[in-house]
Amino acid sequence: MTKKKVIDVLRHELVPKHILLTKKETEQLLDKYKISLIDLPQLFEKDPVAIAIGAKEGDVCRIVRDSKTTVKSINYYRYVKKEKV
Repeated sequence: MTKKKVIDVLRHELVPKHILLTKKETEQLLDKYKISLIDLPQLFEKDPVAIAIGAKEGDVCRIVRDSKTTVKSINYYRYVKKEKV
């Protein structure tokens, strides 16, 4: 019987910081840009990062990438959805 090696994907140098938004923060984001949830790009519920941060269907996460050429950091938003089987 072989043991599987557990890797923390959030500690990898190429994985940017992912932060789950609260329901209030999500509403503010959608109001600010006058968009609906499905207008945001998708992050699947079975994505290793989504699993690591505990994201469920309907959640929105903010992805913070450090920028070496422009501003200090850039924010991206994704909504979590279930993958079609």
